[in-house]
Order: sequence, then C-alpha cells, then structure tokens
Amino acid sequence: MPPESIPLAVPVRPDPRLTRGVRVGLAAVAVTLAVVFGVAAYLNPYGPDGAARTMATHTQLGLPPCNMVSLTGKPCPTCGMTTSFALLVRGDVRASLAANWVGTVTALGWAALLVWSVASLFAGRMLFVRRGELALTLLVAAFLVLALGRWAVILLD
Repeated sequence: MPPESIPLAVPVRPDPRLTRGVRVGLAAVAVTLAVVFGVAAYLNPYGPDGAARTMATHTQLGLPPCNMVSLTGKPCPTCGMTTSFALLVRGDVRASLAANWVGTVTALGWAALLVWSVASLFAGRMLFVRRGELALTLLVAAFLVLALGRWAVILLD
C-alpha cells in the first residue's frame, strides 16, 4: 500500500492490557476490600439486648470512642459507618441504613468495586472504565459530598 493512501487521521488507541503495576494495584484493592468485609463480618453490631447499634462498633477493634461525640455529643461525618458495614454484611439493611445510610451506600459500592477489581484482573483490562484516575476521583468526591451532606443535616437537626 503506497504511503499516499494511508489515512491521515487514524485514531490511535492505547493498549488496553493491564500493566504489571495496575494488576498489582487491582489485586491490592480486591484483597483490602475482602479484609474490610471480613472484619465487618467479625464485628458484632448488636447490643446485649439484641438491638442493632447505630455507632461505636469500631471500639471492638480496640479503637477509642469517637472524640467528636465525646466532646460535643454530636456525631462526626463517619459515625456509624463501621456499624453500617457490619449490619449490611449480615443482611440487616434497614438497621444498616439507620446507622449511617452513607455507610450502606459505600459498602454496596465497595462490594461492586471488589467484584470489578477481580473481573478486571481476569479479563486483563479495566472493564467499563477508560480512565481509572478519573473514576476514582469521582467516587471519592461523591463519597465526600454524601458524607458531609448527611453530617450537615444531622448537625442542623
């Protein structure tokens, strides 16, 4: 084929295959999320009376109670998220939403991210995502908007 007949505007597509670094990153994400859900399954989000807690489940991990609650009586933006995860892992969706609905949404998103990470690893390319950095930035921004929005509503109540 003579050079004159080659189109000038040939779109160049980047190689969609994952580099070693991206594969390691996806594997790390999958393992980390699996550990998070394992810890959520380990924790007991119910009080001695069997009623679902709304917060402070994280203290079972040896972590201190929330300083904001201790000092002001008002929850911080993430209060109840550990409890929400632990309740959702047990299928107690209503109690999970009551503990912290942003935690419920986050847990569902992380479950989907875990599946996506493993599927992308097996496929050898990032499925449904063209730019991982942009997707991650949007997810973090959405989480912050939801968590801070919920917190503002609680503080104004």
